[in-house]
Amino acid sequence: MTWTLVLVLAVIAFGFKVLGAVVIGQRTMPVVLERCLLLIPAALLAGLITKDTFTNGQALALDARALGLVVAVVATWRRLPFIVVIVLGVGSTALLRALA
Repeated sequence: MTWTLVLVLAVIAFGFKVLGAVVIGQRTMPVVLERCLLLIPAALLAGLITKDTFTNGQALALDARALGLVVAVVATWRRLPFIVVIVLGVGSTALLRALA
């Protein structure tokens, strides 16, 4: 990947944002569409986390990262502070890797 490609993609992404603002302008979007748009970042983040947890290159993998994810999900479900969630997830992954 070259810096030229990165810059071209950045300009294209910015152009899409500007185009959206120009096309939509002062019009209001339907409430259902607004709710869906608010969920997109969470869905993208969940997809990236799942991909990075369960793949190794081009192959599926089930290793210590899966345990770290499960521990982090349980810690989040128990409404622990964010830093505690991170430390528990990373710590359980590191511990399992050290034991294996």
